[in-house]
Amino acid sequence: MSMRPSEPSFIALYTPKLVTVLREGYGLAGLRADIVAGLTVAIVALPLSMAIAIASGVSPDRGLYTAIVGGFLVSLLGGSRFQVGGPAGAFIVLVAATVQQHGIDGLLLATLISGLVLVIGGFLRLGDFIKYIPFPVTVGFTAGIAAIIFASQMKEALGLTLAGDEPGPFLPKLLALEAALPTVNLAAVMIAGLTIGLILIVRAVNQRWPALLIAIAAASLAAALFDLPVATIASRFGGIPHALPLPRLPAMDMPLFLAVLPNALAFALLGSIESLLSAVVADSMTGRRHRSNCELVAQGVANIGTSLFGGICVTGTIARTATNVRAGARGPVAGMMHALFLLLFMLLAAPLAGYIPLAALAGLLMVVAWNMIERHQIMMLLRTSRGEALVLVVTLTLTVFRDLIEGIVAGFALSALLFIHRMAQSVAVETGMPVATADRADDAGGERKPYDSGIATDRDIVVYRISGAFFFGAAASVGAALEDIGVSPKAYVIDFAAVSVIDSTAASAIGAFVRKAQGQNAKVFISSARPAVERILAGHDIHPPSTVFAPTLDAALAAARSG
Repeated sequence: MSMRPSEPSFIALYTPKLVTVLREGYGLAGLRADIVAGLTVAIVALPLSMAIAIASGVSPDRGLYTAIVGGFLVSLLGGSRFQVGGPAGAFIVLVAATVQQHGIDGLLLATLISGLVLVIGGFLRLGDFIKYIPFPVTVGFTAGIAAIIFASQMKEALGLTLAGDEPGPFLPKLLALEAALPTVNLAAVMIAGLTIGLILIVRAVNQRWPALLIAIAAASLAAALFDLPVATIASRFGGIPHALPLPRLPAMDMPLFLAVLPNALAFALLGSIESLLSAVVADSMTGRRHRSNCELVAQGVANIGTSLFGGICVTGTIARTATNVRAGARGPVAGMMHALFLLLFMLLAAPLAGYIPLAALAGLLMVVAWNMIERHQIMMLLRTSRGEALVLVVTLTLTVFRDLIEGIVAGFALSALLFIHRMAQSVAVETGMPVATADRADDAGGERKPYDSGIATDRDIVVYRISGAFFFGAAASVGAALEDIGVSPKAYVIDFAAVSVIDSTAASAIGAFVRKAQGQNAKVFISSARPAVERILAGHDIHPPSTVFAPTLDAALAAARSG
């Protein structure tokens, strides 16, 4: 007799992985490994956090605040051993649009609200449902975001001077960039090209070397030594602060709250998807298993925390999490150390950051955007399934040319329709003929017996066998098949042995068939229905005396013959 696993307790669901790791016995060897991993991730996160912040339309220090405060809280409270939080490239489009529409105060309030939504979602156990986002949708919107990020960096990489503000939508942005091509700055092009080239070369030589930091340092040194006419962090933003600001609540009033609420919900949706996908990647690399709802709560607290310190949206990031795993992290302490090292860098080396050319950061983000596109997965989806290829293309196209959330919703809806169509096609109806698989309960050994070949010639009894998930997508076709018979028997036997699930639409179709059989003075016998299926049928008035339920096909046939 099989037993269902017991439901995990509240404490088990929401205990941070840090507590789990400490309970298992965390010694000096683990601490040393996590310190090294944290330093490695911090070296990667330092230029990346500033680059993402600038691309999002805010100052670079806000990216560092996000990585420090948000990254520390994600690792402290999260449900993954190896998740590293910080600003993510996926948020660039949403954050930039929010800043343009509502300013910095609106962005901070939206980040705070999204944190509250994530906490509530975690306690409502919505993290269990994020895994149902179809693979073509995630591939499509990730590629769409990558295309938008790449286009958004063209202005700084080419050193262009636009006639006005850079448009947000994709096509107007490209047209504005094309119009500004005569203003191209060759020095900026050289710096961006040097950054991209060094990142690729360093990674080809040794994957363990900090390619991003080496490339940014070399580009900054070249710009300073040769006094190149390129914009830097200092010339554009006046450098970055030496310390974290004091925490304070964002500006709040009801009109602003209502105005930024859609943005906050978009932050929460994208953050939950991004962070849980990152946790799944870490699980696949380590063989561990994360706690999705605990992770959502941690992401929510982190977003609340980063909004108090003036940061932007924080989420688990795949690039930093994968780097953390490869660097030999043992647990969440590595992510916490990454945040502390970033704080140390900001305290000690803030003046040096002012020399970083914006063209170098643009080149870095171009490489990040290119790596975000899962080219192998895209080609596989395009080759293997027309339906999933359509989902991919629609999601990507809407993400780029319309809106990220529209792309996800449309892709999910198309995937759901595709799934329903496939499931409906898998439902089969067989009638009065020898079949090699009949009732799983026909004998004690669990072997299915074939139908009696005599059934096919018995004009008084018609046997149907339904197999598959019997639901609304297949109800019409199954109902038509049940009624498509040229004889008027005295009894119908419907074998439910191979029906795993039934919904109300399908039960209604069976009810209509039973009523039609009654009009023909024919009896309906249902065999081998699972208890859950039988309950749903009974809820639609399919029960004795109009319908007789039998435990096996043999029993149903015997009852039908006895009349």
